[in-house]
Amino acid sequence: MSIEARQLFADVSLGAPENAVGFVLWRLVHRYQREADRALAPLDLTQLQFMTLTMAAWLGQSGEPVAQATLAEHGDIQPMQLSHMLKALEGKGFVTRTPNPADVRAKCVQVTAAGLKVLREALPLVIDVQRRLFGEQGLPGGGLLQALVALDRESR
Repeated sequence: MSIEARQLFADVSLGAPENAVGFVLWRLVHRYQREADRALAPLDLTQLQFMTLTMAAWLGQSGEPVAQATLAEHGDIQPMQLSHMLKALEGKGFVTRTPNPADVRAKCVQVTAAGLKVLREALPLVIDVQRRLFGEQGLPGGGLLQALVALDRESR
């Protein structure tokens, strides 16, 4: 390592990558995504597709289609990334997208019977991944989950 790099890390860093919350979260998120992708592969879903489908089903519990913009806002997802996820889910028959009656440029999303069926199989798989990676602390009421939810609320 060059002297300049050593000096940089001595002067400005937190001492090691493991001392930076962002670095640790980045590694955990990627590990979680890899494990979830592996668990969901037999269902032809990725973790991102699963999360998009789950949000659409959660927000659509009333039976009314959900505006695509509402999904993007709820999941804090870039609209273009969400559009790609929904296109993939639509191609698999898990959601339908229709023009939004309130805005013809926008679309509404509705989870299909096939989407609900695959969610019924996928949810226990992802909950198991969560349990394996984060233990009791990551379950509802667990300290890790409570701390993360609090941080999420504070940062909005």
